[in-house]
Amino acid sequence: MLDNSPSIKTAAVPPRKNLSAGLMVLAVASSIIASTCCVLPLVLVLVGITGAWMVNLTSLRPITPFFTAMAIGTLLWAGVLVFRPSPACTTGEGPACETARPITKVIYLACAIFIGLLLLFPLIAPYFY
Repeated sequence: MLDNSPSIKTAAVPPRKNLSAGLMVLAVASSIIASTCCVLPLVLVLVGITGAWMVNLTSLRPITPFFTAMAIGTLLWAGVLVFRPSPACTTGEGPACETARPITKVIYLACAIFIGLLLLFPLIAPYFY
């Protein structure tokens, strides 16, 4: 007798590489928003765009701690995913992992340095003005 009952499908878990890349993008975006009060006006002035409307960019200052916490949290979560040994790499996919993992680690470290600079910029911005 054939079993025609619907099988139970498990939820698809996204690959760790895609999840860590998404977390890195979220961390960079939230750190840019967290430092909008200081970085964006400086960048706009350096490009040549000025005006009194730039004073309105400081209205995002009350939500800066939320986006700073989000940037640090997602960066730490992505770090756990990037630096934790992958189960696929331990089961025999050695050559594929040896080329993919170092590239992901370099991208993560570049994002971490960029995020660190963005989050520290409000502290050093008064020295540039």
